[in-house]
Amino acid sequence: MKNKFYLKEFQFFDGEDTVVFNIVAVDDDKITVAVTKCGKISVIEYDLFEDENGLYFEYGVAGREPIHINDFENMENN
Repeated sequence: MKNKFYLKEFQFFDGEDTVVFNIVAVDDDKITVAVTKCGKISVIEYDLFEDENGLYFEYGVAGREPIHINDFENMENN
């Protein structure tokens, strides 16, 4: 599963800015993501959760916005 998602990208508007996520690594219960916001890149590890739509991590001030990893796209093909 680790290589399946490597560097796939997802863009999310948080109400103020567009945030770009790139998957760096996926483990059993953690995901490491490069997060680009306002020109600043941070590498952050999040806990993984699962619901009826698949695996996701929580993002945001309250950490309550689900970001599903199946929504990420391979940017080489776009």
